[in-house]
Amino acid sequence: MKALTDLTLTEAREALLNKKCSAVDLTQAFIDRMEKHKDLNAYITETPEIALAQAKESDQRIAENKARPLEGLPLGIKDLFCTKGIRTTAASKILSNFVPPYESTVSQNLLDAGAVFLGKTNMDEFAMGSANITSAFGPVISPWKKKSNPGKQIVPGGSSGGSAAAVAAHLALAATASDTGGSIRQPAAFSGLVGIKPTYGLCSRYGMVAFASSLDQAGPLTHTVRDAALMLQTMASHDKKDATSLNVKIPDYLSNLSPSAKGLKVGIVKEYSENLNEDAQKLLQKGMDWLVQAGATIHHVSLKTTSYALPTYYIIAPAEASSNLARYDGVRYGVRVEGKTLDELYENTRREGFGEEVRRRIMIGTYVLSAGYYDAYYLKAQKVQKLITQDFENTFKEVDVLLTPTTPTAAFALDERPTDPVTMYLNDIFTVTVNLAGLPGISVPSGVDNDGLPLGLQLIGPHLSEQTLFNIAAVLEDAADFKKHIQIGE
Repeated sequence: MKALTDLTLTEAREALLNKKCSAVDLTQAFIDRMEKHKDLNAYITETPEIALAQAKESDQRIAENKARPLEGLPLGIKDLFCTKGIRTTAASKILSNFVPPYESTVSQNLLDAGAVFLGKTNMDEFAMGSANITSAFGPVISPWKKKSNPGKQIVPGGSSGGSAAAVAAHLALAATASDTGGSIRQPAAFSGLVGIKPTYGLCSRYGMVAFASSLDQAGPLTHTVRDAALMLQTMASHDKKDATSLNVKIPDYLSNLSPSAKGLKVGIVKEYSENLNEDAQKLLQKGMDWLVQAGATIHHVSLKTTSYALPTYYIIAPAEASSNLARYDGVRYGVRVEGKTLDELYENTRREGFGEEVRRRIMIGTYVLSAGYYDAYYLKAQKVQKLITQDFENTFKEVDVLLTPTTPTAAFALDERPTDPVTMYLNDIFTVTVNLAGLPGISVPSGVDNDGLPLGLQLIGPHLSEQTLFNIAAVLEDAADFKKHIQIGE
């Protein structure tokens, strides 16, 4: 058998149920590996004692033939999911001492399914970033290396970079993540993983530290499509505590998984395929070829609103962030920096507690919501968002799914990151439209660039088409055979 930490989620589940290893042994193997790879800074808070206690309980349940869907499987939890009694920081100084008295619905669903929690993974502060370099606890380092310069530290993508690095480095079997403008799919592409952002409302937002409420959605980061299917069917649920939660039956995605693209119409978006670099263009062509060989037909379509997506997103998201982050004032919870007056207390707390990127987005959001600019910016952005949604709806009358690159390029080195925030925002060019329209999207590792770094292909479907996306993603996964590229260190 493989080393325990090299197993996929579904392989580990099978090993536990067949008594080939114990949950305690499996969990201890991951704890030992986490200790060895602290240099990646993938976790903010590690919980080995809690994990081992949970694993011991899982072994007892397995012995009694009472195993639940994720019994004894060690996971990483992104540090914006509130975990009862365990520090939850959203990677910000302002929440560095916050210990929630309640559990998020997503993490509770995982606990109820028998999962073991290894700890809380690092992330961009309040999920604002594309490289996991804005965390108050330091940047996350990807386990991937450039062939041309192995000494360079590579970013894992963001904002779910800690979850991505933890899974890619085999410091967890899988991990929770969140996606506001691409923060599951982009780190998945950068780190050689599968990442699915489900239809808005499929996973409850209750207990998730909010960034932009109309865009935020939870999802998993995993090694395989099968693992992603298992994670999502466990994470998703209707929740009366979340007014935006969809009241739909959650399918058994894993049992229904049937790799197939036969008869499907696959759309290639003109605006997404223009001006691609050579690596991305070759990968997109490979993806098209693989799907044609599997029985799909290719159709070239146009999403004319694409050029408006980034400016629309960077009005709506900061506006909602400005509103959501107003609650961090040093009065009710979190860090408090005293002042001579109440206003000074607010100012001191927020100046000390928030990082540069968060302050920038709060200022942008406050500006576009201000009395003189609300109609000109925020209201107009909402109207354009509706047009973007309609554009997708019309396109899905012609095709079943869309195939795009996940990111314009592979991951960059920590010391090569763009200093201009607008350049950094362009990393999300292929992903933000999906959030604006509330659609599901999945990134599948499909190749590497000339330096051996991962590249991903993205599939986008209509609302609640997750099963179709899993089925087509499995076709891409089989054709790409990405595992031959995987770099697993000691």
